[in-house]
Amino acid sequence: MILVGNQRGGARNLALHLLKEENEHVEVHEVRGFASHNLMAALNEAHAISRATRCKQFLFSLSLNPPKDENVSTEIFEKAVEQAEERLGLTGQPRAIVFHEKNGRRHCHAVWSRIKVDEMKAVQLSFTKRKLTQLSRELYLEHGWTMPDGLKQSHARDPRNFTLAQWQQAKRIGKDPKQIKATFRECWSTSDTQGAFASALKEQGYTLARGDRRGFVAVDYRGEVFAVSKWAGIKTKEVRSRLTDEQSLPSVEEARIQVARDMTVRLDTLFQEQASAFETRMAQLEEKRQNLTRQHKIERQKLRDAQHLHWQHKQQQWRNNFNKGFRGLFDRMTGNRRKIEERNEQDAWQVKMRQQQERDTLIFNQLEIRRSLQSRITRLQALKFHQLDELENDKLQYQAIREQRLEQLKAQRREQNRNRPQPRQRGPDWSR
Repeated sequence: MILVGNQRGGARNLALHLLKEENEHVEVHEVRGFASHNLMAALNEAHAISRATRCKQFLFSLSLNPPKDENVSTEIFEKAVEQAEERLGLTGQPRAIVFHEKNGRRHCHAVWSRIKVDEMKAVQLSFTKRKLTQLSRELYLEHGWTMPDGLKQSHARDPRNFTLAQWQQAKRIGKDPKQIKATFRECWSTSDTQGAFASALKEQGYTLARGDRRGFVAVDYRGEVFAVSKWAGIKTKEVRSRLTDEQSLPSVEEARIQVARDMTVRLDTLFQEQASAFETRMAQLEEKRQNLTRQHKIERQKLRDAQHLHWQHKQQQWRNNFNKGFRGLFDRMTGNRRKIEERNEQDAWQVKMRQQQERDTLIFNQLEIRRSLQSRITRLQALKFHQLDELENDKLQYQAIREQRLEQLKAQRREQNRNRPQPRQRGPDWSR
């Protein structure tokens, strides 16, 4: 299961968040080590104790999210909480456990007080993300769950081999410098030649190149330049002893041009894949709309047929209300026939109103279903235009970058050719 934890304050806000009614089911499973068994009172108690210290983030909140389609028992949740408590150094600290259920999924929240009452100081928490990530991997392996890709490999993947979600995420967030250093060090430690190092960097989305004044550098998918010796944490002399063939590497500008070309090709492929996926999904919704239309027509026709049959039956009843022969003649003479006609007309009007109401009810129900489908179609169209426009803009930006870099490279080469000394002419100099 995915474990996400953080230090925090705000006892009341956290309690309200854990107890909020937007969840289908909320269960306060355990409140341990507090004077009160009420969640709100317990967290407020932790806040009151923290006032005697300088600690502002006196709580540690942990969420435990199992795989989407797995049924995880309470016992497994409790065991995971115990393991997290031990690794974080919170053993014996007051804690609360709350279960949430929403949209058919069950997950858990655990909250600890960081304040040691006997010492009146907070528990020092270090490297919590690393510890929780390691525990999360172990839980996936222990229970045989399918491990997410993000847990299989901690460093970033090649941005030129991305999915749509990965590309959008890479644009939303920046890379962590510690992560970049870890990537360079790992690539360096796992390679013993220049070719192996270049291949290792390429798998992580970097292109090895020769720098103008920084020796060997790496260029990422954004065109940023990273000095190998600096980011790998090794001396320049050691870098040059392993990377010997500098002239075989592209320059920084050539590497940027290559990266821009690769990104353009990948984005164009992704654009085509997304466009095809949207067309397929739209065709499915269109087929569903047509089937729904046919079904609604059949339902309305059935209602019309039933109402028509009922109307014919009622007409026969109204005709039978009239007397025949001498009784009918007597009814005309006494005015009773007129009263029967009025009753028939009133009954006919009520039948018509009732049938109209039945038709309206059916239409309104069908409209509700149709609006629901139309809402899905509208959302899909909006998503299609947004994502495809975004991919198209990104592709055009890389194309512009590539063209700009090519012009700069051509200008540099023209300048170099101008400054190059001209060769001496052979033969007699007739200008003397």
